[in-house]
Amino acid sequence: MSGPSEPHRPPVERFTKSAARNIFYGGSIFFFVVFVGLTAQSHWHIVTNSTDEATMTAGVIRGKHVWEKNSCVNCHSILGEGAYFAPEVGNVWVRYGGKDDPEGARAGLIAWMQAQPTGIEGRRQMPQFNLTDQELNDLVDFLEWTSRIDTQGWPPNDAG
Repeated sequence: MSGPSEPHRPPVERFTKSAARNIFYGGSIFFFVVFVGLTAQSHWHIVTNSTDEATMTAGVIRGKHVWEKNSCVNCHSILGEGAYFAPEVGNVWVRYGGKDDPEGARAGLIAWMQAQPTGIEGRRQMPQFNLTDQELNDLVDFLEWTSRIDTQGWPPNDAG
């Protein structure tokens, strides 16, 4: 406690410009290293655990090209990415019973795409893309392959 006879001392400056600069650069470097580490870990997980690369056939690759060429993502979402105008299709293979009856699921998906637009009043309509049989089968191959990706619980329900 300072008494009346003690001289006034200026407060000690503990947080200097130098300390602030060191905290800024040190924190920036630390979080950059954490970011790079998490990015590398995510990439490793996707490549080694999530993606079923062994079953990626030429049909799957062509099907992805059909998906992209017709801009399906402008209406549908796939694995949570894309538009929400039309249903999620990352699990459409499972919804059509592809795990239990692959031939039936393939036939059902192809028939559904060929029947569009349905013309049911008040419902959203998918345009008719006039896909060839090869394109339809390739697109179904892509959707089947997509259904095997480990999505860690996405979508949260079977309806997509």
